[in-house]
Amino acid sequence: MRESARGVSVKTSSSLSATPCLWHSSHVKKTPAAPGTFFDQPLAFVDLETSGATAHHDRITEVGIVTVDPDGTVEEWSSLVNPGQRIPPFIEALTGISNAMVEDAPPFELVAAEVQKRLEGRLFIAHNVRFDYGFLKNEFARLAFPFRPKMLCTAKLSRALFPQHRRHNLDSLIERHGLICTARHRALGDAQVLWQFAQIIRRDCDPAQLAASIGTQLKTPSVPPQLDPAVLDDIPETPGVYLFYDAKNTPLYVGKSVGLRSRVMSHFAGDHASGKEMRISMQLAQIEWIETAGELGALLTEARLVKELLPVHNRMLRRAGELCAFRWTPGAVTCKPPELVRAADLDPQRLAETFGTFRSKKKALEALEAIAAEHGLCPILLGLEKGTPRTVNAASGKARPCFAFQLKKCRGACCGEESIAAHNIRLLGALTCLRMRAWPYKGLTGFRESRPGPAGEPVTDMHLFDHWCYLGTVRSEEELRERLESRLEPVFDLDTYKILARVLDQKKHGLQIVPLGRSTARQLALELDQAA
Repeated sequence: MRESARGVSVKTSSSLSATPCLWHSSHVKKTPAAPGTFFDQPLAFVDLETSGATAHHDRITEVGIVTVDPDGTVEEWSSLVNPGQRIPPFIEALTGISNAMVEDAPPFELVAAEVQKRLEGRLFIAHNVRFDYGFLKNEFARLAFPFRPKMLCTAKLSRALFPQHRRHNLDSLIERHGLICTARHRALGDAQVLWQFAQIIRRDCDPAQLAASIGTQLKTPSVPPQLDPAVLDDIPETPGVYLFYDAKNTPLYVGKSVGLRSRVMSHFAGDHASGKEMRISMQLAQIEWIETAGELGALLTEARLVKELLPVHNRMLRRAGELCAFRWTPGAVTCKPPELVRAADLDPQRLAETFGTFRSKKKALEALEAIAAEHGLCPILLGLEKGTPRTVNAASGKARPCFAFQLKKCRGACCGEESIAAHNIRLLGALTCLRMRAWPYKGLTGFRESRPGPAGEPVTDMHLFDHWCYLGTVRSEEELRERLESRLEPVFDLDTYKILARVLDQKKHGLQIVPLGRSTARQLALELDQAA
């Protein structure tokens, strides 16, 4: 196809693409779509080439659209677009679109009417559709024109229909299905590939499965009545934390996800089936979000914000003030019972002597009672029953046993039938599964996580911990020094401990562990003081 600054349009009357298609047949006719499939509505297969990956900053360099009507008519159109900014060399090398090629091309405002005409009333179909939609939405927004089409993502569709395959990028689809691409990484060439893929799945896939997979994507959740729908379009599909507020700016809910937009939308998809979700939807007036480099950053940020903001609908993390654990040091002859300690008073340097994490004192005591009953331990020695072990009854001259011993549920450490040492060994064995972890690193440690950024550069967070105490997150060496120079006193938080321990338990946590060369944050702060 000859390169031109003007649009190129080709119109045919066929159920297949006018350009090289899968069935090289000389017999061409209109083939109306079967009722009940997504082919019985006007379709637009769209691909864009852009100057970068950030919709708010970068601009469109080429538009390619293949429209398909229910009667089988296929029409193709494409145009180069002057982005009004330089095309980076690596983008030029990828697409083959140079700055010279777009120099005399029309800016988007001159092709906007044509693009809008070709997309109006059609199902907007693209590979990773949020990318193409985001660029067009921003271009139309600059012209004060609303753009809210129904959308279908062929990448998601491929994952749903062919879950046995790992890769679903466009190159993988071309290779897997034998598709023909006349110009890879050019807008019309890639749009033609999507139309070919649609014909493949219509021909080869089970109609019911195809309809269900498409229906899942097209099902649009109802938007809360007080919320501006345009806000939802701006939420990225990245890891992070989202915050719901009502009209008076009262925090309603804080949540986290590795895919922010999908998680936020899921609140509204099922709000009719959940009283809590319905209440949130009725109150929700504004949404904020914080992007993170990965799951650990999202978990840590969520835990911090819930405790700071005390959102109305976050119940579990709001109760952090009641968290507690048992602290106990076994001895050969001592019978000191496990000590119940508030989470805020735990010493991170003594976690090897700490057992369990409980939401309340009541839950902790219930757990200890269950352990005593299961292992035949003495309630008196555990502090669950009043009494002094091995006391002598003046009348009988015998040691006074606990009530459980009389029921044959205690082996008699309280009355000399079992030695204190043996009892303590059994207690230690019973508590082992609840033992908290000692810090497995040498003092101050960074946990680095990364993901690709919008323009290809990595987004990286380093989370700082000292003996399970979270000291904050930094993104540069300068921020690291500032954080350490701020003399933050490490404070142990049970929820943070559980978050990091759970992430580290994953076989593929994706974290880079960075020893920071000091035994503790306190010592590093002292050294910084001395250096100053």
